[in-house]
Amino acid sequence: MLCLLVLVFSGTAGNVEHGDQYQLRLVYEHNLQRTACNMTYGPFGGVTGHHFICIQSMDGMLMFFEQETYAFGRFLPGFLLPGPLSYCIRTDSFITVSSIRQVECYRYETLAVATDADTRQDSDQQSKSSGKRLTADWTLVLGEEALDICVPNTSSAMSSIFVLGERNLFCVKDNGQIRFMKKLEFNPCCFLPYGSVSEGSTNILMCNHNNMLLVYQDVTLKWVAQLSCVPVAVRVANFPELKGLVVTLSSDGHLQCSYMGTDPSFFTAPKVDAREVNYDEVDTEMKMLQKVIREASKTQGMVHRVQTNKSTVYVNRCDTVCPECVLYSQVKIKNRGAVHSPKMTVCVQPPLGVTQDQFVLDSMGMILVSILLSQTSTHKHEVSRIPRVSQCKFNLPLRLVCYPSSAIKNAKYKITVDTNKPPVNLSEVFPDFSEKSENNDSSALGFQLITGSRVIVLASKTSQRYRIQSESFEDIWLVAKELVQRFDRHFASLGVKDFRNSFTGPIPLPEFFETVDHHFELRVNAQKYQDLLSERAVQFRAIQRRLLTRFKDKTPGPLQNLDTLMEGTYRQVIALADAAEDNRERLIQAFTRLRSATHLLILLLSLWQGLSSEQTAILEATLLPLLQDTPQLGWEESVDAAVSHLLKTCLSRSPKDQAISLSTGPLTIPKDTSRLKKHITLLCDRLGKGGRLSLSSEANVPTTVMMPGQKYLSLEKRALLHRTHKMAETPVECVND
Repeated sequence: MLCLLVLVFSGTAGNVEHGDQYQLRLVYEHNLQRTACNMTYGPFGGVTGHHFICIQSMDGMLMFFEQETYAFGRFLPGFLLPGPLSYCIRTDSFITVSSIRQVECYRYETLAVATDADTRQDSDQQSKSSGKRLTADWTLVLGEEALDICVPNTSSAMSSIFVLGERNLFCVKDNGQIRFMKKLEFNPCCFLPYGSVSEGSTNILMCNHNNMLLVYQDVTLKWVAQLSCVPVAVRVANFPELKGLVVTLSSDGHLQCSYMGTDPSFFTAPKVDAREVNYDEVDTEMKMLQKVIREASKTQGMVHRVQTNKSTVYVNRCDTVCPECVLYSQVKIKNRGAVHSPKMTVCVQPPLGVTQDQFVLDSMGMILVSILLSQTSTHKHEVSRIPRVSQCKFNLPLRLVCYPSSAIKNAKYKITVDTNKPPVNLSEVFPDFSEKSENNDSSALGFQLITGSRVIVLASKTSQRYRIQSESFEDIWLVAKELVQRFDRHFASLGVKDFRNSFTGPIPLPEFFETVDHHFELRVNAQKYQDLLSERAVQFRAIQRRLLTRFKDKTPGPLQNLDTLMEGTYRQVIALADAAEDNRERLIQAFTRLRSATHLLILLLSLWQGLSSEQTAILEATLLPLLQDTPQLGWEESVDAAVSHLLKTCLSRSPKDQAISLSTGPLTIPKDTSRLKKHITLLCDRLGKGGRLSLSSEANVPTTVMMPGQKYLSLEKRALLHRTHKMAETPVECVND
């Protein structure tokens, strides 16, 4: 049985160190015969010295209690579901929101003298509620559900009634006229109007489901603060030594008192005792500190970095070769201060994956993480409720995705990397592959990827060139990148400082465009499958409605082959769904191949023009803007927009071209790839003519280019030499991973 309890909160002054004592004492209670929904209280009827209580039940009955006595009950007209309820002391009326989404006002005098016509009586309380129906004093249509109603009793509120809806905040006068309405751009959960220091305005505290507390002065936003939870109620409290505290109650019962603003510091530095300075001691201390600084500056490595207030994350490989192509890594995290609830995230790019990407660390000790093909490790911890992130990126070993293989002399795709130093033994550069290689020739080395394709590296015995060839265009990128990096490390270990890798061209754009066309074709097919599925689904639902109408007919007629048509449509829907899923898987694979081919194109362009790390980063951001394709945004339109921006800014021919504004329309899938191919070709041509990649829009200054073994040549002579070289050699193609 439900009860209404009225209690008294009393305190007793304490004479011991435990302080004052407080207790709750029951004054009286009422047993309710109906399930209660909400309640309100106030001096109903203009009484003074005490308050009455009004309870709204789930079936729409208002029950009034005058202290220990049940007074009467009234059923609200047209009731379906209970809404928020509030009492207005100025007009001695009750305001609620009915299920037809309108505000209704009932005067207490009308409720007291009227009787209810409903004859439902099941208790002594209900026996007092019989008679005619009630009529509202005034109504106001909201058009949406109401979350709460509040009637502030301050002088600055200007006789206002505030109603919080799902999408709007309404301020209504006592006679039902709208004073103002505020459209909300968030999902509110609770609010509180209270008096403002400004005459004629009201402050409003409003909380939303984004853990935000917003302070409005009428319709003007004045302040925004972040909460730790989504509150269900908010109030303003005043204590003897603390004024204006914001009290919030969470859904799990946690009560939180907070205040907006900053806590002023009342600390005053004490006076320094005047004493004579001993210069000998100061000089000795200075020499000792300088010695500590010199020793600390000589110390290198992670231990010195840990002494800062930042955490340090680094990764050591424990095992790089495994038959299942699994890499086991050891992650160590060190921090100077206390770390609360540390978390670690391991991020990789497809098609690579991890066995577990989220780790919650209970202690800051060393942990062992078993990961499958990882690239980025992120450790996240929280200090003083402020999240901080430390990130560590590391390269995976090449043996993780390929193993030694026999060398083949002929292949479809070939690229050549030039160096400025005598040729080296490939077994010295790739010791982890030469040990188990089936070929004893030190000038040839074979790599077989886990997908089955093979990549061969051939070293010239008479020149300083290295040829990388494969039957798959996109598979060349991994080996080419590893070759360039290992050459740099090899010659750096020998003390060679002027070593350079280069690529003389031509850039294999036709082979790269084949990969682009294949990816674009699969994207177009995905859109076609989606349209066909939508058409067949509409047809299937239409047939279902026709059949349902026939089955519900009291005089059923022939089906007219609707069942056969429905079965055929169902088979078409299933076949289209299977084809769309197969196309989606092939599209994911095609995007991975496209990323590999793009990586190879970027590598060749950087070697061809000797791009710096900053220019290479700009080129990567331009040609690889997405980690994964989506139906809304694809690689083709993103790259086309980025390349067009470069062509009209840092790679423009003249300042006049830079002044042309770029189109700001939405990015959509293009009709074909001809425009994209043209822009990429133009990008390579501008780079070949001395263009510089820069984030600024200043015009490029033509630069001279030095060919190996020749003096400085002008751009015109270099372009002529490049065309002659292109006609003399066979096309070279590149592969990306």
